[in-house]
Amino acid sequence: MKVLKILLGIILVLAIVIIIGGFFLPKNYSVSRSVVINTPDSVIFKNIADFNEFYEWNPWAKMEPTAKTIFSGTPATPGHIYAWVGKETGSGEMKILKVERNKLVDIDLFFKEPFESHADTKFVIQQDGGSNRVTWTMSGENNLISKWMCLVMGGMDKMIGKDFESGLKSLKEKSEKGS
Repeated sequence: MKVLKILLGIILVLAIVIIIGGFFLPKNYSVSRSVVINTPDSVIFKNIADFNEFYEWNPWAKMEPTAKTIFSGTPATPGHIYAWVGKETGSGEMKILKVERNKLVDIDLFFKEPFESHADTKFVIQQDGGSNRVTWTMSGENNLISKWMCLVMGGMDKMIGKDFESGLKSLKEKSEKGS
């Protein structure tokens, strides 16, 4: 009986530390990476805003090419959707909210599994000399679980920054080939 009381006490203290500690951890996150691409903005825009094209350079599709994917809606317009279900990548969907042709693609990224969350994902295309700079940004709010995950894993930037870099490198290669 004494061991049970000690065990319950430890569990209670841990729960309090996790909940109260969560109030002191960052509520919001933002991860951003950029690349300069030597091709017209219209080619880059198509490779981002048409999810059929996006799929070809997307770092997570490369990580799990066997994930089930569904594309719906009109490419490069609000409402265009890319949904996936995979063992490694979980499940979720990306839905275009807003586009400014050859300049901006604003996407709602909804993760369903393993943890439910929304993120605002933007691709901004800006002229940079004779080239175009593409900036990929993802921002959102951390819930209690993701606050602690970020603390343990080193933050969202550390968790997905390399994926953004890999994806932008692939976007650059695909775009500069003219496809």
